[in-house]
Amino acid sequence: MTSLKYLDLKSVPCPLNVVKIKLALEKLSKNEKLIVELDKGEPEEMVLNNLKEMGCLFKQIKENEKFIKIKILNEN
Repeated sequence: MTSLKYLDLKSVPCPLNVVKIKLALEKLSKNEKLIVELDKGEPEEMVLNNLKEMGCLFKQIKENEKFIKIKILNEN
């Protein structure tokens, strides 16, 4: 069974949002999912690029003009 954790990073500047996501991912158990909301623009680019570099599986699940919501699967 998978469980969800939630992290609201709207209005959190770079690179602090990347650091908070990394720390949250370290605390997840195997197959837990992390839902993250963050601002569009630089925060979105930095976080998504960083997740790709880390080899994380993620999917965008919501978007509007100000923020996006992504789901990150922890496979470790």
